Amino acid sequence: MPQGRGQLMAVLLRNAAPAVAAVRAGAYRRLAPLLATVLLLAVPGGRWNVGGGQVAAADLASVVLVGACVALLLRGEGPRLGRVAVLVLGAPAVAFAVVTVASGDPGGSVPGFVRLLQTFVLVPLAVVVLLRDARDVRAVAWAVVAVALVQGAVGTWQYATGAGASYMGQNVRAVGTFGPQNVMSMATVVAYGLVAALCLALAPAPGASRRWRGVALGCAGVLAAPLTVSFSRGAWLATAVAVLAVVLLAALLGGRRMRRVLLAGLGAVVLLGGGAALGSGMVGERLSSIGDVAGTPDQSVIDRYAMWDAALGMWRDEPWTGVGPKGFAGLRDTHASVALSGGSDTAGAGQEFARQELLSPHNMYLLVLSEQGLLGATVLIGAWAALLTAGVARLWRRGIAVDGLLGTGLLVWQLVHFLYGDTGGPTTVLTAVAFGLAARWSAGPAERGVRA
Repeated sequence: MPQGRGQLMAVLLRNAAPAVAAVRAGAYRRLAPLLATVLLLAVPGGRWNVGGGQVAAADLASVVLVGACVALLLRGEGPRLGRVAVLVLGAPAVAFAVVTVASGDPGGSVPGFVRLLQTFVLVPLAVVVLLRDARDVRAVAWAVVAVALVQGAVGTWQYATGAGASYMGQNVRAVGTFGPQNVMSMATVVAYGLVAALCLALAPAPGASRRWRGVALGCAGVLAAPLTVSFSRGAWLATAVAVLAVVLLAALLGGRRMRRVLLAGLGAVVLLGGGAALGSGMVGERLSSIGDVAGTPDQSVIDRYAMWDAALGMWRDEPWTGVGPKGFAGLRDTHASVALSGGSDTAGAGQEFARQELLSPHNMYLLVLSEQGLLGATVLIGAWAALLTAGVARLWRRGIAVDGLLGTGLLVWQLVHFLYGDTGGPTTVLTAVAFGLAARWSAGPAERGVRA
């Protein structure tokens, strides 16, 4: 092994002790379902799937995760949830049930109801119950970083060798192991990993060496490259806002030393991400297309605005309870304008050419409004706003903590990304874990262990 690589491995092994010890100290069995749910996102798409590819390995692991949560609660070993946690997790469940029953096709809305429960109630509740202290949070954060590094490495290789998904006539779009049908999934995982690594660097474990903080910052910088070549405009914007939010919070709550670390970390991210951007004129074109609405936008932008109009039309027809979960896809054509192409072309990354239907408005807020009406939108979006407000307020009172930075940073990323995307695909379970981390910090029980 080359000397430089050997030294890096030595640093990793020596400084990984705090994270390993956190899991080893009686938490293996409790955290195993949660860590498995995250780590199984590294499994190549199409493996261990059931139901025609609709349920992936990570989704199956999330069922075990929820079961572990239920078992702890039945044995009386789970933490006592506060009224805020019950409200932000319980109220959406009631709203989901009401809009499902009120829909024109309750039977057809049941799958959507189950998915909503999984994403915004059951998995977040399991995360709140299973995580006990900041050491547990660090273990989950490093699992997210590990998955992001794996997917980012695959995506970078796809871009460099022309083995990625088709983009502008070339197979250069980084999609990781998720395939061209899920072009947003790798960008989501990598962005989560970048934010998690930054939070780990800003709030290292007690007693951790400076080198370990450098490793975390290095991971954040490395992940900027695959995020860039994912060509995901929504992920770029969401990551920029989330990183800015985390850095601003850390700068306000930290001292001069913290600001030096922030400058170093941001410099690494800018250098690596900017290097990838300079190496490809496609990145610049993609960036310029973000604001190209009044001019000549590409077909993806035209389709997105047509679907947004369709979602608003459905809401106007059913303003209080919407058309029901999963109702947008069935009613899309009756509300969409003729400008909508109805599908996007997918190819590359080992897949043949296929036409993929556009079955959602790619805006979570409009999707909730159209399918759940004012009732569901008020309850669900209100719960997100409550989590964000309470999380920032708690950080302000308690100072820098890894669980606070991570929960707030990932929540900010998700809420911004929801302007350009929605739930769906293999990374939905990771979205659920992110909401759980936010709920644990903002509305969960008081921490009874080691803090950041």
